[in-house]
Amino acid sequence: MQDISHAISTKNGTVTIDCAGIYYRDLNHAIRRMTERGDTHFTLTNINGQRYIADGIKAEMSIDIHGTPGQDLGAFMNGPIVRVHNNAQDGVGNTMDGGKIAINGMAGDVCGYAMRGGKIHIKEDCGYRVGIHMKEYYEKVPVIIVGGKAGDFFGEYMAGGRLILLGMYSRHPERPITGLFMGTGMHGGSIFVRGEVQQRYLGKELGVIEPTDQEMEILEYNLLDFARDFDLDHKEIMSKPFFKYYPKSLRPYGNMYAY
Repeated sequence: MQDISHAISTKNGTVTIDCAGIYYRDLNHAIRRMTERGDTHFTLTNINGQRYIADGIKAEMSIDIHGTPGQDLGAFMNGPIVRVHNNAQDGVGNTMDGGKIAINGMAGDVCGYAMRGGKIHIKEDCGYRVGIHMKEYYEKVPVIIVGGKAGDFFGEYMAGGRLILLGMYSRHPERPITGLFMGTGMHGGSIFVRGEVQQRYLGKELGVIEPTDQEMEILEYNLLDFARDFDLDHKEIMSKPFFKYYPKSLRPYGNMYAY
């Protein structure tokens, strides 16, 4: 185990770690050890692809990340508030149970895989299969908001929760708001899109309607939090209509089984 004590400093209750050249396992071990002793505010500088940050942590604490974290940021976590001041790689919030991850940039593929609670806010674009296998249980309703555009299979096999896609803060204005096969295999939850998606981009399982007044209140509440995270104009976000995409069947592939 690498001794990284030389890279750690504490001031005004915030633990700062200069992560340049630190192996991800040593970094995560140090964060977990300090969290267990009672530290609750961390700033990580010079992050460059270190994986598994905040994974499995069950505590009320915050981590500010300066740089680009590696895969599976916040996997299985329940409680922390993680803010990324750059882009993030694949697997953000894998099976996440609670807390929030706010990414002030882009995120890669399979964000929110099997996510079952908490929030993921992505200011700009995301990759493929974001929200795949999301689920919910009674009051635990996970939310992913993407301010830019999404890749193929957005909301694939989604079983619960809310995906919100804005298409506003994209680095690729020439692209459609979502890739192909949105909602393929979806059998629960809802996808809300600012504007309509052309039929050819939708999975055949999806229907589309206008949100109810109650759903619009929920949208407005979530998008106000999103706007605060990135200092965006909430009124501008709400200035165009949203459409709700939902699964027309709770068992879309039921006729494929013999029983």
